Amino acid sequence: MGIASAVVNGVIFLVTLVLTAGAFRRDGKWDPAGGKETFRFFTCQSNVFCAAAALLMCVFRLSGNVPVWAWALKYIGTVAVTITLMTVLLFLSRFYGLRELLKGSSLFLHLLTPLMALFSFCVLEKRGMSFGFSMLGLLPLLLYGPLYLYKTIYAPEGKSWEDFYQFNRNGKWPVAFAAMLAGTFLICLGIMALQNL
Repeated sequence: MGIASAVVNGVIFLVTLVLTAGAFRRDGKWDPAGGKETFRFFTCQSNVFCAAAALLMCVFRLSGNVPVWAWALKYIGTVAVTITLMTVLLFLSRFYGLRELLKGSSLFLHLLTPLMALFSFCVLEKRGMSFGFSMLGLLPLLLYGPLYLYKTIYAPEGKSWEDFYQFNRNGKWPVAFAAMLAGTFLICLGIMALQNL
C-alpha cells in the first residue's frame, strides 16, 4: 500500500498547490492581496496544511519509512479537511446552497481533497491510534476558533472579517463553537475507530 499511499498523497499536494497558486492570480495577473485574503478561510488553511503533510507522507512513503511525527501531521491535516467537508455539507449548505459550495475549485477543496485524505489515512496508512493521540485532531479548531472569534467580533474596523461562516448568526457564537467542538471530537473518534479496525 506504500505506493498507493504515495500516489494519493502526491495528488493531494499537487491539486492543492495548483488551486492555491490560482488564488494569487486574478484577470491573468498576480494578485498577492487577493491570495492573502483567501487564507482567512479555514478551508484554505486546512487544505494547505493537509497538502504539506501529504507531501511529507509521500516522500517518506517512497523512502520506505514514515516517522510518527509525519503520520501525526497527516492525521491532524486529515481531521482539518474533514471539518471543512462536514461543515460544508451539514451547515454552510443551508445558507449558500450545496451547488454553489461545490463548483469550480471548491469541488476539490470542499469535497474531493478531504475524501482523498480520509481514504489514504484511514485505509492506506493504518497504524492504530490511542484516544489520547486522537485528541491531537482538535488542534486546528482550537487554534482557528479564537482567531475567527476575534476577527469577526472584537477586531477594530479595517482589520475585522465578515462572519462568512455564519457562526455568530443571531449572536449565537458560543452555541456554534460548542457544536463545532463536539463535531470535531466525533470526527476524531471516527477516524480513531477506522484506524483501529
